Amino acid sequence: MTQISDKFDELKIYGGNSYSVNDVISIRQPTLKEIREYGEKKYFHMVHSLCSVGADLKWQLDDIGIDYSKIADFELFYTVLAGRFRKEDTGILFGDTLDFSQMKLIHNHDIDENVMVQFLGTGGRIIIDRFVYSSIVNILRKMHRIKRNDELPGNEATRQILIEDARDEYEENKNKPVKSWLQPLVSTMVNSEGFKRDDITVFDMKIGAFMDSVARVSKIKNAELLLQSGYSGFGIDLKKIDRETLNYMGELD
Repeated sequence: MTQISDKFDELKIYGGNSYSVNDVISIRQPTLKEIREYGEKKYFHMVHSLCSVGADLKWQLDDIGIDYSKIADFELFYTVLAGRFRKEDTGILFGDTLDFSQMKLIHNHDIDENVMVQFLGTGGRIIIDRFVYSSIVNILRKMHRIKRNDELPGNEATRQILIEDARDEYEENKNKPVKSWLQPLVSTMVNSEGFKRDDITVFDMKIGAFMDSVARVSKIKNAELLLQSGYSGFGIDLKKIDRETLNYMGELD
């Protein structure tokens, strides 16, 4: 089974075509319309769940006796996260074959690691090991511009504080009305000078290209404001600004 590394072709993701993780798993990019019809809240809950690490689930893991700062990403994926998603849930991303809920955890003695295996009716199988998992998550993060949560506590006291802070934040927000996350982004983009889509055609965009546009417009606007301030003679000293920040055609964070 062919695997890819953590490095991938960003132009392919921007182009919106399905991206092959290996010869049996590929990730398709939905349009904004497909996400809207699937259910925005449900969709992003799935994506963020699949991409979550321990630091994203501090109090939830603590409640079941797991130290969020010590559990490995792949272990969290196969023990807590992935099994709740059926192919009906993930079909918008993975098609109608891959079914996380049907995967069995098997210890591969050749590599001395656990792997997830889905046995297919055709006699074939789908295997997700640590490297395939990493490729899946990296592609999903790139498509949706999600950054890995690298927060780690310096000591046990800090860990407990962070757990309680996360719990308090959840309790504070759990009864608030659910608001669309995409709607403000769509509204901003269709009202931005130079954006080539309107409030109808924007929904034909693939999620990867749309999120790239959001980040690019933000980078351009920021660079323009800094340059205007610097050249005005009354603003910032451009010599103290990272040149990459001023390069609106540079790589996005």
